[in-house]
Amino acid sequence: MKLLEDRIRRDGVVAPGQVLKVDSFLNHQMDVELFWAMGQEFKRLFAGAPINKIVTIEASGIGIACIAAAVFHVPVVFAKKSQTKNIDGNPYQVTVESFTHGRQYQVMISRKYLTSADHVLLIDDFMANGKAMAGLIQLVQMAGATVEGAGVAIEKGFQPGGDAIRRMGIHVESLAIIESMNAETGEIIFKENR
Repeated sequence: MKLLEDRIRRDGVVAPGQVLKVDSFLNHQMDVELFWAMGQEFKRLFAGAPINKIVTIEASGIGIACIAAAVFHVPVVFAKKSQTKNIDGNPYQVTVESFTHGRQYQVMISRKYLTSADHVLLIDDFMANGKAMAGLIQLVQMAGATVEGAGVAIEKGFQPGGDAIRRMGIHVESLAIIESMNAETGEIIFKENR
């Protein structure tokens, strides 16, 4: 998606450790008009899929997922990273590892918000090693629901996550796939001809 790639080039900052900072428009301060365009692109990319729910993980994917859900006219469910008093009984839960935070989280979804009747589009802001997305897939499978696809704003194509999730047979659409980035020069190279 050229609009997103251009914004990454303009406002993204490559930091040491293969980190891309896009917090000025994607995952701290959020550009809702950009999110709206992203939601429309996800709708185009997953046209024809019988999606009735969008699932994401706390917290950075929530904004994008909410706007995409408005375009799809479906609800959003997000996997929580901690047990709260408002999660009933025995939620679906798995352990996921965050590349950005460098730690593991126990994530959960209430059984009443994810059922075998659901056809789910997974949404996240980033995919690096694919651990968060794999965890979301597990949660959906635990519920007996169907994963219709995974929509990712930014995929680090030089890390194994996207390929791993695609090998699972999941239809993955990433709006921007980065082939390489250099913290010293700030250069970001995107995968072409997708």
